Amino acid sequence: QMCEKFTVCENSMEMLVRNNLNLPKVTEEDGDFLTSLSFQDKCLRKISSGLYTFMTYLEYIQETFTSEKQNIESLCYSTEHLAQTVRQMVINPEEVTIPDSATQESLRAKLKSDKTWIEKITTHLILRDFTSFMEKTVRAVRYLKNTRSFSV
Repeated sequence: QMCEKFTVCENSMEMLVRNNLNLPKVTEEDGDFLTSLSFQDKCLRKISSGLYTFMTYLEYIQETFTSEKQNIESLCYSTEHLAQTVRQMVINPEEVTIPDSATQESLRAKLKSDKTWIEKITTHLILRDFTSFMEKTVRAVRYLKNTRSFSV
């Protein structure tokens, strides 16, 4: 929708230059291909921490992408619920990294721009990386669910 509504295209040089957001990622090294309980726990911690981090980015989108306010509100609520649920699955839930309010405020300030084009690019990048993060999360949780040592 972003590409159609705002002509934000993935091959835009400006978009590539602006991509310094350092968004959370799930990688194979984080336990995407899980073999032991410690790798499973590490993967769940990474997923939950990533979801909590994405919350700040999604709140930014909620402020800037007002034409989709209701959908973004729903996405924020669902993401927070999923982050809490996955955190409860971790052996030691207190080991899940949750950004504190100072970190969140610093990130919000970094994301703000007085240029509408930059806001649109930033929104596009966040949603693109969030989609990728969720795709890998689904694969990891599906794998965990199908192993004998884990139940969802």
